[in-house]
Amino acid sequence: MSNKQTKDHIVEAADQLFYEQGFEHTSFSQIAEAVGISRGNFYYHFKSKDEILDAVINLRLSRTASMLGDWEIEGATPAGRIRCFINMLVMNRAKIKRYGCPVGTLFAELAKLDHPSKGNANELFTLFRNWLRRQFEQLGCREDADELAMHLLAGSQGIATLASAFQDEDFIRSEVSRLNEWLASVESKNNTQQEVF
Repeated sequence: MSNKQTKDHIVEAADQLFYEQGFEHTSFSQIAEAVGISRGNFYYHFKSKDEILDAVINLRLSRTASMLGDWEIEGATPAGRIRCFINMLVMNRAKIKRYGCPVGTLFAELAKLDHPSKGNANELFTLFRNWLRRQFEQLGCREDADELAMHLLAGSQGIATLASAFQDEDFIRSEVSRLNEWLASVESKNNTQQEVF
């Protein structure tokens, strides 16, 4: 295995462990064991856990940007693309029920620790916020686009948190259905306003 492949495997393993156990409760040895390398080999690639955290955040940013790009292709309309975001909760329901939202849980932990990387982790929320705002703008909701994006982000975080707290998959499905109904009402209201003008 090349150095780059080893480094990539370390970051992927750390990403999974940070999600499942939390950043603070994941040790170097656990990550090294998950990858199947010695601690010495591990330290060759990363000198500190903070270095790994930065690499994990960058990996998540890259994967999120790629996912948003895929949704641009999958969704024929702005509403269709927004539905991709909403329906992500159902697609990832088993993990969300068990561990919560990977973005929300990481940011909450880093905020509690007052960790210097909390600003970098917040870029994940910002990526979603900006993308959703653009979709609502394209939907014709220019004045309220950011407010609508934040409302949807807040709703998705609340659903993920409560689904994890109560271990309730049906709750995810019913709330996702409500979010889709809300989006349909936003779309309908906007279409009516455009017809008036």
